[in-house]
Amino acid sequence: MVLANYRYKDLIHRCFRCGYCKFPENWIDLNNCPPYARFRLESYSTGGRLWLIRAWLNGEIELTDRLASIVYSCTTCKNCVSQCPFNFNVDIVNMIVAARGEMIELGLIPPKVQEFLENVERQGNPYGIARAQRGEWLEGTKIEKYEGHEFLYYVGCVGSYDDRAKVVARALGRLLGKAGVSFGVLGSEESCDGNEVLSLGEEGLFQVLAEENIESFRNLGVSKIVTLSPHSYNAIINNYPDVDGAFEVLHYTQLLRNLIADNRLRMARPVDATVTYHDPCFLGRYNDEYDAPRQVLESIPGIKLVDMERNRKGALCCGGGSGNFYTDFLSGSKDSPARIRVREACNTGANILAVACPKCLVMLEDAVKAEGLEDRLEVKDISEIALGACQAAGD
Repeated sequence: MVLANYRYKDLIHRCFRCGYCKFPENWIDLNNCPPYARFRLESYSTGGRLWLIRAWLNGEIELTDRLASIVYSCTTCKNCVSQCPFNFNVDIVNMIVAARGEMIELGLIPPKVQEFLENVERQGNPYGIARAQRGEWLEGTKIEKYEGHEFLYYVGCVGSYDDRAKVVARALGRLLGKAGVSFGVLGSEESCDGNEVLSLGEEGLFQVLAEENIESFRNLGVSKIVTLSPHSYNAIINNYPDVDGAFEVLHYTQLLRNLIADNRLRMARPVDATVTYHDPCFLGRYNDEYDAPRQVLESIPGIKLVDMERNRKGALCCGGGSGNFYTDFLSGSKDSPARIRVREACNTGANILAVACPKCLVMLEDAVKAEGLEDRLEVKDISEIALGACQAAGD
């Protein structure tokens, strides 16, 4: 059999394509699976994808470029996991990721995925930019390198290299400084957290990244980590312990919520705006954190917070997960999930679409431009909004 070593071969047959995986939490429509929303073909739904993998497992179809592109179109957003009524639901995404691992072993994966993984292996980031440039976002700031601080501020690849996300990385650094938080960064010594590498099926490379990062953290005496990205948060809190690396980890919105509650940050300057918040998959469905970002926004005077129709567990993924912010399998149509999402945000009457993830930021900001909504909707990270509103306790 083609997939003789496929670890879920005795489980995958249990999917009989009932279709629940395409629903959002509150059953507005059948398009909460990002690839299915984009292509409207059953093969791009979770059930269709699992049936294709099963057919490949049984030798009924061959591994082709087309099959590989369908399997890799999944953003691993876990909407299917949250909606499937059967007890094997916890392994749905795992079955897809395992199939990707087999494709990597057989040497047939989409070129953009190959490029992503090779860039991470060579330069520690998916863009293939030199490791030495990873700390350039620090220029002009007073942010220190980590040396005995309370928190390691782990920025991640997008915050370190993407020009728009660098603005957010600096904004969060300023906020933490205003609150008197003892923190430092790794700068050019930081490397990829490996979250997307793992979801793309490259377990070996993930193991190497995790081991190297854990060793680096331990050599520096790191015990507490605050992350800019929910993807980094997810990898470090959920996957690093499997590589013998347990740390106290907070997503930055959780830390900001605590600082506000302790009166170390005061949201004293009003922000006159109607804001809607986009739940990132790796903070929400993966880690059940829906309240901290909203609590930060609700602490800011002047903000009217409104939810999109699809929110919390039922939120539509922006389409950037599982490396798609780079591989870009779901773009090129008004039905790309990011474009659907910004239209949904506009329909709330909001003039700011708030995010808490640098990947969501770049995906949704590009979608606003593609939709021609620049004069109606601005995408801003919560750290940027909070920075404009805050006063430090001593101000």
